[in-house]
Amino acid sequence: MTFWQGAAWLLWLLVLVRFFPRDGITKLKTESGYQHLWFSSILIIALLWLAQAGIKPGLELHLLGVTTLVLCHGLRIAWLIGTLAVAVLVAVGKVSLAEAGSMALLTVLLPALFSYLIFVMSYQYLPRHLFIYIFVACFANAALTITFKMLLTALWFYWQGLYSWNSVYQNYLQLALLIWFAEALLNGMAITLMSVYRPHWLRTFYDNEYLSPDR
Repeated sequence: MTFWQGAAWLLWLLVLVRFFPRDGITKLKTESGYQHLWFSSILIIALLWLAQAGIKPGLELHLLGVTTLVLCHGLRIAWLIGTLAVAVLVAVGKVSLAEAGSMALLTVLLPALFSYLIFVMSYQYLPRHLFIYIFVACFANAALTITFKMLLTALWFYWQGLYSWNSVYQNYLQLALLIWFAEALLNGMAITLMSVYRPHWLRTFYDNEYLSPDR
């Protein structure tokens, strides 16, 4: 384990301990429907991250799903569910234990925080309308979040001297042009379906605001 991998592990653990969602765990213990949502979220996110492809080791490309996770569960629970998805990847041998901290930092903690901030800004500064929620807080948010995640990953590997910037750009960053729309579409479809058929699954969706007759 390198120094930076150890630092990522430490930061990851500090954030988890400091922002551990105790209220969510209490709800998880008492509501069977919420348990199903929790464990299906872990499974879906883990499967998305397992389906990856890349040219250089560490610079693999995969769909993220973090924006949907944040809109469904809120930031702190999204962090915990993403952490458990990373644990699944470690358990099946897709990610080494040494790399787990950096993956959690670059794939879960920072992208989820970024996505949540975009949601908060859209909620505060834009009209509270269903289409704003779907197309800005979700669709555009997901596209920006996966681009942000790829930029973080590129900088991480370049900073450690593992790849030259030209190699990172040619073999990884350019692929953002191919995946941002797929990520936005996947999250947009998921949130659209949930906001119509299962709005109670969305912790950030408020019927009295987004579906008000005055809208």
